[in-house]
Amino acid sequence: MTRRAGVWLWRWRRNPLRRTSDVVEAWILLVAWALAVAGGLVAGLLTAGAMQNSADRVRAQSRTVPAVLTQEATHGAARPTSSALVWATVRWTEPDGSTHTGRARVPATARPGTSVTVWTNGRGGLTSPPASPADTAFQSALGGLWAGTAAVGLVVGGSKLVRARLDHRRFEQWADEWARMDTRWGRKTG
Repeated sequence: MTRRAGVWLWRWRRNPLRRTSDVVEAWILLVAWALAVAGGLVAGLLTAGAMQNSADRVRAQSRTVPAVLTQEATHGAARPTSSALVWATVRWTEPDGSTHTGRARVPATARPGTSVTVWTNGRGGLTSPPASPADTAFQSALGGLWAGTAAVGLVVGGSKLVRARLDHRRFEQWADEWARMDTRWGRKTG
């Protein structure tokens, strides 16, 4: 059994075959890994925090208000089940005393004059119910994961492009060196 010499950190070791471009590539890899880890972590945490803050703000501005169904709910072509929600016109009064009318989702079995509960935003407009804290936490975590992954992908992709450019430059240098060596030996490349 033969023992293979370690080549894992070959770019960092002194040897006669190491070129300047090898050292540059080693530094690019080191910086790319550091940026990928740090950038992915920071992007993920910032995105998750921003999403959580936005959802908390929406939840704080939303509130339930009692409303009265003003007209028959439209069922469309299909006959709704008792648990189905349909669109209908409702009227509600804000805490400041102003009366508003709008369309909201109400139970299909509701009749005009029925009291229903609707959600309003901070400006008195109808809105959908805010997401639960568990849903918000899940969505924030997922958003942070996607943002972190995207940041890592950008860094890795950028380092691959730089390394491809270095490889292209090395190939050109090797071709020039081979052309010089062939002409010294009396041959022409072509």
